[in-house]
Amino acid sequence: MLSPCGRAALAFMSLQLLLWRETVTIEVPQDPKILADLKQPPTIIKQSVKDYIVDPRDNIIIECEAKGNPVPTFTWRRNGKFFNIGKDPRVTMRKRSGTLEIGFRNGGRPEDYEGEYQCFANNVHGMALSNKIVLRVSKAPLWPKEVLEPVVVTEGTSLVLPCNPPPGLPPPFTFWMTSMMMPIRQDKRVSKGLNGDMYFSNVMAQDANSDYSCNARFPFTHTIQQKNPFTLKIITNEPYNRTSYNASDTYGGRKVSESTPTFLLPLGSESSKMVLRDKQLLLECIAAGLPTPTIKWFKKGGDLPGHKVKLENYNKTLKVINVSEEDAGEYVCMANNHLGSIRHSIFVQVKAAPYWLDKPTNLVLAPEENGRLVCRANGNPKPSIQWLINGQTIDSSLANPSRQMMGDTIIFRSVQIGSSAVYQCNASNQHGYLLANAFVSVLDYPPRMLGPKNQLIQVVKNNRTFLDCPFFGSPHPALRWFKNGQGSGLDGGMYRLYINGTLEIKRARVEDEGTYTCVASSILGMAENQVRLEVKEPTRIVGAPQRQSAVRGLTVRFECKVESDASLPVSVEWMKDDKPLYLGWRMKKDDESLTISNINEGDEGTYTCSVKSEIDQDSASARLTVLEEASLNPSLSSGLPPDHPDPPLDLDLSDPAARSVRLTWIPGNDHRSPITEFLVQFEENHWEPGRWQDLATYPGDLNSVILQLAPFVNYQFRVIAINAVGQSKPSAPSPRYKTSSAAPDVIPRGLQGWGSEKNNMEITWEPLLDLEKNAPNLQYVVWWRRKDSDAEWNNVTTIGNKVVVHDTNTYEPYEIKIQASNDVGPGPESNVVIGYSGEDKPTNAPTELRISKVDSTKGHIHWKPVDLASVQGEFKEYRLYYSRESSHVPGLLVRKENKTKGFYTTMAEPSAILSRLVPFSRYKMFMVVANNRYEGPPSNTVEFSTKEGVPDAPPFFRINRRGFDTIHLEWDKPLEPNGILIGYQLKYQIVNASREARPQIETFPPNTTEYTMRLPDRSTRYKFYLSALTQVGAGEVFPEDSPFFTNEAYIDQVDIATQGWFIGLMCAIALIILILLIVCFIKRSRGGKYPVRDKKELPLDSVDQKDPDGSFDYHSDEDNKPLQGSQTSLEGPVKESDDSLVDYGEGGDGQFNEDGSFIGQYTVKKDKDETEGNESSEATSPVNAIYSLA
Repeated sequence: MLSPCGRAALAFMSLQLLLWRETVTIEVPQDPKILADLKQPPTIIKQSVKDYIVDPRDNIIIECEAKGNPVPTFTWRRNGKFFNIGKDPRVTMRKRSGTLEIGFRNGGRPEDYEGEYQCFANNVHGMALSNKIVLRVSKAPLWPKEVLEPVVVTEGTSLVLPCNPPPGLPPPFTFWMTSMMMPIRQDKRVSKGLNGDMYFSNVMAQDANSDYSCNARFPFTHTIQQKNPFTLKIITNEPYNRTSYNASDTYGGRKVSESTPTFLLPLGSESSKMVLRDKQLLLECIAAGLPTPTIKWFKKGGDLPGHKVKLENYNKTLKVINVSEEDAGEYVCMANNHLGSIRHSIFVQVKAAPYWLDKPTNLVLAPEENGRLVCRANGNPKPSIQWLINGQTIDSSLANPSRQMMGDTIIFRSVQIGSSAVYQCNASNQHGYLLANAFVSVLDYPPRMLGPKNQLIQVVKNNRTFLDCPFFGSPHPALRWFKNGQGSGLDGGMYRLYINGTLEIKRARVEDEGTYTCVASSILGMAENQVRLEVKEPTRIVGAPQRQSAVRGLTVRFECKVESDASLPVSVEWMKDDKPLYLGWRMKKDDESLTISNINEGDEGTYTCSVKSEIDQDSASARLTVLEEASLNPSLSSGLPPDHPDPPLDLDLSDPAARSVRLTWIPGNDHRSPITEFLVQFEENHWEPGRWQDLATYPGDLNSVILQLAPFVNYQFRVIAINAVGQSKPSAPSPRYKTSSAAPDVIPRGLQGWGSEKNNMEITWEPLLDLEKNAPNLQYVVWWRRKDSDAEWNNVTTIGNKVVVHDTNTYEPYEIKIQASNDVGPGPESNVVIGYSGEDKPTNAPTELRISKVDSTKGHIHWKPVDLASVQGEFKEYRLYYSRESSHVPGLLVRKENKTKGFYTTMAEPSAILSRLVPFSRYKMFMVVANNRYEGPPSNTVEFSTKEGVPDAPPFFRINRRGFDTIHLEWDKPLEPNGILIGYQLKYQIVNASREARPQIETFPPNTTEYTMRLPDRSTRYKFYLSALTQVGAGEVFPEDSPFFTNEAYIDQVDIATQGWFIGLMCAIALIILILLIVCFIKRSRGGKYPVRDKKELPLDSVDQKDPDGSFDYHSDEDNKPLQGSQTSLEGPVKESDDSLVDYGEGGDGQFNEDGSFIGQYTVKKDKDETEGNESSEATSPVNAIYSLA
């Protein structure tokens, strides 16, 4: 039982909490204008981490950023004492910030600045504190010098190679490699432990093949240090036979004693481990034994949490992420091989640094309001809570009767102006601490509206409607709503008022239209805002598409007739199977239907008509089934094809009304294809007599419908039936029906005002359609007045569609509205639109035009803008005129061409990029400002030059093959060298069907435009890349392939025929033949016979062959001896001739000199008894002479 004192304290505490619940803290909106006016204590928004390790090679930056109004000032403490920044030349503080920068350009050691830092942000409303930042400098010490003796170990036993890296900050990452920097292969038998040591469960003879070196990588300095390598000497009982190794016998057939598992790490049968909450738990078990033991893990009293546990390092390491209290307990690792098993228990304790349960947040209160700050934290062990105010303990601060401490909660009652402060909550235990700043701001602020002024809200009739009125004030203002500035506040009945200022209208009606005013008031003042509500007719589909079945190849039509509010634009979209429908040549869409011609199986599906306005939407769907002809109607099986339906009969009108009439008809024969819809058309005899227009479509099961009509029209109607085959002929017309007149119900469209001259404004609009006039004598009433003035509206009535307002100021805004009227009365007024009078020439020019950062193709232009009032019209753009005047390339002529580029910007310091310039050229430019009609005076003219660039590609690049072993390349200079040409670069490489070879490069001087290249192999094909060169580099590449010939034999023939030696040979043979013919003619003409010397006919010697250079040698071995030889018949023996050339000669040998075309000697005539075999001394025939030469 509680004592009376205890019950009284408990009751008092409950009363205090109850009082707090009855107040609502103020939420400050993130409106920049409000935030700029509010006075707020400091808030820390950025700071360095608590454990801050820095790189000694860089400057030290300790961050501390805060916001508040007024802007806070900053001070620092180092190791609990005031840190005088001004006395240390190496330390500076950034402007409007508390961030410290410590530089060492002029000397000093970073280690001298290690310690604990804390930032204080202060203004007149309080002081906020940063965390205590412990600054330490990263260290990467060298490995101690040591001499490592070779490690001697018996094969099959275990081994641990210690790493013991030098202690770094932060600790280094270790890994093992050979002295040749090759990584040590790790597996189930050999692996690195978490401490960096290398563990061998059992040693094998091949482990001695390499040395082992531990490496430490320090993350901040990015350096790696290597320990002296270990060398292993393995003692074996039998020699190791490398060739006998296999996976199942790792010891090469030798006998190595096996052993049961033992633990190398951890030692003993049990150990303990402590881990902090939300950190990572790493448990490790490494066992020795032969064969290599297998490691398994268990947790006593439960399963391992699979979503948090990961086994690594061949099951030797158990990792648990995001540790929580339920991860505490006994973990067991078991190592076993076929000789036995061993276990080790690790008892895990989970402790916790403090963590937030309820972090204190900023509290904004109005005078006389109540509130509280709560600071709840948990940890293991449970943290202690300490409250501070402006960095001082609450006990040492001034007493405040409106503040009361209650453990982890501070209660505030009836706060007063001037009691704003920043409170700090510190939760700490042996594993860490948390520090949170939360200010209490006592604020008085008059009511202020946050939403847009005079907002227009459009809603659908009969819908639930919300009118928003966001506001702010301190104390919290009371808010009321009024309609049309009359009556008491709106709340209750069809209205509901929410605490945030929103007014709900449960069901909007036309009579709810009007201007609603929300008024927020408090003791400090009042603010109001207005919302105009318009209630619109719903957008709905009144003629929905109907399910259809049609034969492939026919045309189908889906109806989608829409009714909506006349003042809202409506868009109609079609989808097929819930996907957007893309209209092709077969699909046509109008405002009320979708037509698909020549349908096929791909058109089958569900078609959805979706209609949207600005405030609502509606949709309807229908399915299209594509039929084969025989499936359309069972009667088709009789062999009669479907046909067009007959036209409807006996049209009759009934139920006349002002804007409607009922039309009834009798359907005609459907001809074996059901009628799917009826199309009703109309004709009127006033505006377009004789022209039939579509009025509406109706489902095929209807024959009596009510037609919606326009006023003042003399109608007659006809009906067309439609089935899957097509349309019927139109029915006979119905009797005429004339609707009565009415006032216009359509607002003229396209209302706009614009100036054709600088002192006028033309107001134009689209005239109403004939069927929208509704009565005779249609007129338009047009109103206008200057915008933002309280002047009376000017108006004029006209039958045209244009009104000109004269004597206006230049480019002045006007409010314009229009209304159509006829003999019956006026129609609805349009909304007010803004028009402008005419524009004049701008008076000012941009100034200080300049260009910077010019490279080969672009530059940055800058200018001073003009006063927008001097534009005398709608500011359109700054227009830059620029032209290429000349090229810096000597002798290169350029065609001057003026170009323009526009820039739209209203910045105070405008700039832009002018691109697509020609390199190495001289340009001129100037700028003007432009409105829609005129340009202003030009700015200063600027001349500039672009830098040298890379050339364009040569205009042509041709490759011809002039022989079987050469190709000829020719090209021309680029039209735009873009700089001084210094030559050409030709890259080429051998290509074939399988791969490309390494490219080769040739360079040529700038005056060279051809190159002959000898081919190492006539079948080799090349890929060429030609580019011109300037000092900047190679230009655009012109690629080309070497010619490809499919008939290499043809290439050889063509090449031989064009060789000089071959042409000379042929000429020599032709000349010899000509001389022989002349000699024969002369000898025969003289007549007579002469004795022929007895000569023995000899064949040509072997030397009478073609010389290597392709010529023939007609001389014998002895040049002065006569040639002995005879001509052998082509077809056997030849009869000896009765005469010879010698017979007609003048004696002698009949030998010509060497400079003649024939050199040789003919034998003298023999006696008949000396003639033997096939020998003949005849050589008188020219043909024989030719053969003798061959």
